[in-house]
Amino acid sequence: MVPPPPSAPNADAAIERRYRLACEQYAEWGVDAARAVERLGTVAVSLHCWQGDDVRGFEGHAGEIGGGLAVTGAFPGRARNADELRADLELALSLIPGRHRVNLHASYAEYGGRRVDRDAIGAEGFARWIDWAAGRGMGLDFNPTFFAHPRAADGLTLSHPDPAIRRFWIDHGRACRRIGAAFGAALGTPCVTNIWIPDGMKDTPIDRKTPRERLRESLDALRAEAIDPRANLDAVEGKLFGIGSESYVVGSQEFYLGYALSRGTLLCLDTGHYHPTETVSDKLSAVLGYLDRILLHVSRGIRWDSDHVVTLTDDLVAIAQELVRGDLLGRVHLGLDFFDASINRTAAWVVGTRALLKALLTAFLEPVSLLRDAEARGDFTARLAWLEEAKGLPHGAIWDHWCLRQGAPTGMAWLEPVRRHERDVLAARS
Repeated sequence: MVPPPPSAPNADAAIERRYRLACEQYAEWGVDAARAVERLGTVAVSLHCWQGDDVRGFEGHAGEIGGGLAVTGAFPGRARNADELRADLELALSLIPGRHRVNLHASYAEYGGRRVDRDAIGAEGFARWIDWAAGRGMGLDFNPTFFAHPRAADGLTLSHPDPAIRRFWIDHGRACRRIGAAFGAALGTPCVTNIWIPDGMKDTPIDRKTPRERLRESLDALRAEAIDPRANLDAVEGKLFGIGSESYVVGSQEFYLGYALSRGTLLCLDTGHYHPTETVSDKLSAVLGYLDRILLHVSRGIRWDSDHVVTLTDDLVAIAQELVRGDLLGRVHLGLDFFDASINRTAAWVVGTRALLKALLTAFLEPVSLLRDAEARGDFTARLAWLEEAKGLPHGAIWDHWCLRQGAPTGMAWLEPVRRHERDVLAARS
């Protein structure tokens, strides 16, 4: 049996004591722990709405998501409408320290049951989302939805050989950029509108070049309208492969890197979209040597190209360290991208976001001066020794104190509100 948590006053006092001792220990390493927490408080993570309802959206379609996407599991209580989804997001946000954002897909528009096809959607379909975000003082990000639609049934959209189908998806992308700009203007913070398409082929193609030429032309047409970057920022996202596009992906990493460099868009690096031996942490300084900004979708790949709930892995910490060591955070927009219906969906948001924030705190608390000094002297023995010894520093004490000061649960205390929501709310949805 799990013992009950200690009473709040005693627990809070213990957290304060551990925090003071931890600060002293970090000071011996030349690290200002209070400053690290202050820096962490400036980081906003964009929570992806589609974790809450298994990427179904509110268009009323049934069946497969398509586009090489699949959600596994049948945990009870998925959100069935926007009000339920917002309620679940509110609970998750209340259990995560800091002030964050929410990332929407175009398929989450609310038109009161009225059918509006994707080439004709507008900001009016997201009016309630905008009001909700404004009431909480947070920003919104956005994504066109190039899947789960009859005109994407064959796995091709912006690279489709049929000009009429390409035009439909170009018009959809144009509409989405305008919606993103409406988000940014209403909420006072730029919306990142990220373009991902499923286009590819299951087996070996003969012509790889022509679909990429069509994609480049479609993207240029989609982005032809000038939009103030203070309201909307465009991003493009590559992928390694998908279900039904195992042999060829039109919008590969190399394609979009070239497009972003030549067109001045953000490049989205999704940490679940690479070969198992590729490390995204090594790509950050490489691409940011040429691009002003990027979008980083944090996911957890298992085996090949998958999107699992983010956990505090060495890979995640390495990404956070690279962002902090290189002073890159101000040029990187952070978002989550995973979907798991085998566990409580709200818990997935909480676990994933807290894991990313813990990784960033670990990076902010790293004794970078010691490590850089050893490296500059060519003393790689000391560098390795310091790196290993630093792993034993009391990051958890600093994290608990930050959660306490932010009014967020410490330790495992976040789980009981999730369980209560499960009993009182989710069970009634099933």
